[in-house]
Amino acid sequence: MEKEANYQLLAKQVDSLLEGEDNVMGQLANAAAIIHDTLHAWWTGFYVVKGEELLLGPFQGPVACYRIKRGRGVCGTAWQENRTLVVPDVEQFPGHIACSSLSRSEIVVPLRDSQGEVIAVLDIDSRELAAFDDVDARGLEVVCHAIERHAFKS
Repeated sequence: MEKEANYQLLAKQVDSLLEGEDNVMGQLANAAAIIHDTLHAWWTGFYVVKGEELLLGPFQGPVACYRIKRGRGVCGTAWQENRTLVVPDVEQFPGHIACSSLSRSEIVVPLRDSQGEVIAVLDIDSRELAAFDDVDARGLEVVCHAIERHAFKS
């Protein structure tokens, strides 16, 4: 229950942080920073849809892949399937893209426009196996709804 409450608080903090700002890249940068700090993640960031690729957006952590094709890796698959993916062991995920060999588990949450189309994904990596679960998935979906309301209002 404490974990769920922490996500509710994080969603409120993100909502407050982004309110009234119209600099989308700045909003995503600050959202990545607060999520990264709160979760003590290895890598936290956004990939933004451009055509048939996800392009690297604001992030916290070590260097990352610049482009990910639709349907490739965890991020591309979450985009293609329009759903949150929790991967307890990235080495067991078919087609995983290893931007860093230190990443062991991952969660990817789609962000959608007002028509329900994926316009970006939030990607969080951990150096620990099975670092994310269904509580994280639900909590981060609430956080992403706050981001959608401010950064991707249409």
